[in-house]
Amino acid sequence: MRNGDYSYSKINNMETKDDDTQKIGIKDDDIEQVGMKKTIGLVKAMSIVIGGIIGSGIFASPRMVLMNSGSIGMSLVIWVLCGVISLGAALCMLELGLMIPKSGGGYQYLKAAYGPLPSFLYIYAMSLVARPAGLAILTITCGEYIVTAVVGNGCLIVDRNLLVKLTAATAIGIIIFVNCASSKWAISMHVLFTALKMFAGFIIIFTGFVRVGQGHHENFNDPFANTSTSISHIGYALYGGLWAYAGWEDLNFVIAEVKNPRKVLPIALISSLILITVCYVLINIAYISVLTLGDINSTNAVAVLLANRMYGPMAWIIPVAVACSTFGSAVGTVFTLSRSVYVSSRDGQLPKLFSMVHVTRDTPMPAIVFTSVIAWLMLVPESSNFSTLLNYLSFIAWLFFGAYFAGLILMRYTKPDLERPFKVFLGIPILLIICSIYLVLAPFYDYPLQSFYCLLLVASGIPVYFIFIKYKLLPNQIAAKINWFTYKIQILGDFSIPYESPEEEMKDVQDMKDNKKYLVLNNEKN
Repeated sequence: MRNGDYSYSKINNMETKDDDTQKIGIKDDDIEQVGMKKTIGLVKAMSIVIGGIIGSGIFASPRMVLMNSGSIGMSLVIWVLCGVISLGAALCMLELGLMIPKSGGGYQYLKAAYGPLPSFLYIYAMSLVARPAGLAILTITCGEYIVTAVVGNGCLIVDRNLLVKLTAATAIGIIIFVNCASSKWAISMHVLFTALKMFAGFIIIFTGFVRVGQGHHENFNDPFANTSTSISHIGYALYGGLWAYAGWEDLNFVIAEVKNPRKVLPIALISSLILITVCYVLINIAYISVLTLGDINSTNAVAVLLANRMYGPMAWIIPVAVACSTFGSAVGTVFTLSRSVYVSSRDGQLPKLFSMVHVTRDTPMPAIVFTSVIAWLMLVPESSNFSTLLNYLSFIAWLFFGAYFAGLILMRYTKPDLERPFKVFLGIPILLIICSIYLVLAPFYDYPLQSFYCLLLVASGIPVYFIFIKYKLLPNQIAAKINWFTYKIQILGDFSIPYESPEEEMKDVQDMKDNKKYLVLNNEKN
């Protein structure tokens, strides 16, 4: 079997006898092979990268970058610097992805470099907070632009926030349906919305060229005036910019579904990051050529403000296109995150329920629903807004990104025999480790309590790991009830449990047959 290929089996011939035993009979014809297929070629791979990166960031982050950097010149430097950092990070992920060609992304790399505890802390923090927060940010931004396009700014702030969150919740519901229904649907929708968001970006860039050509460059006079000298403010400006580039790791989450990854990954990652960096700088120049600093600092919906100033009755095009952009990125976020949850569940790091795949639709439905419901819950608190969620997401993400890069260097020495079709220059991960340390430590300077909460969240996974994963101290009665619940969900949902080989499957079936916990629970239920 090739690395990263997964197969699943549905056991059709299960029957219960009256002698309090559960007989499981299996024949070759009873095993239906299903699974997630290699369906991602170069175009779809590039759409995952571009579509994952170009979401809400370039339409919502300019305010955060400009406010914290203090000047137009520094804000443009931040955007270029974030592009360079993201390209370097993508090159590191390219080496890791080709060296360990398994779906799961960072979870697999931390596991290979450091062992099960760090990989568990990664999936614990990312699946419970960081990635659902990213999904919530995308859908909130989607809701912001839809509400702006439909009702404008003519309603009370409280009512507006409620409308935005209800729209965001509806978007998450649609995303759950699409990702559960078909992986091909999700990827095709991702490709479609990637085309729409590129269209919106090119409209804004063209507007910028026209404005600058007409001589509207007064905002570029003395561009570095009032540049911030605060370490933490520059750190938060980088958070905003790097959020706009977030997604350079998405393709690695689904590498097992990529056709010919050795050829596709380098082209998709490098060409996409260069294209996006150029587009982002040009889009920001367009914003600055049309809007004043006060305008940009007044709203997260910067692109809508530009459209209202420039496009007259056709201004609705931009908010609709941006809403589609963020929605498409949210579809991709759920698609990739659910694979990470699914893979870690297969390794026993999360409940077995999340390793199940629908028999006919070949989608990891429980993992999809789990990650999306957490994002739903994040919409509830009154304090849930773009900046708050972004700070939590960025802190945790860069904590683990730094661990990726350190792990890459470590495995050069601890696992020298692993095949590396691509090797990044060692200076790149070293510089990225320094960058990661800065992005993790800088917020402590002005916002120590918020940063401490993030660290506390990650650290809380340590006792969870030792109690529930390593030593399995869960009482037998509770564990048995969880097993029974998992089994019932499998039957009701028509799910299958993943197996990498027929031998593994037969062993698991025999364990189920011999395990009295399953027998007792079956008797109690009947």
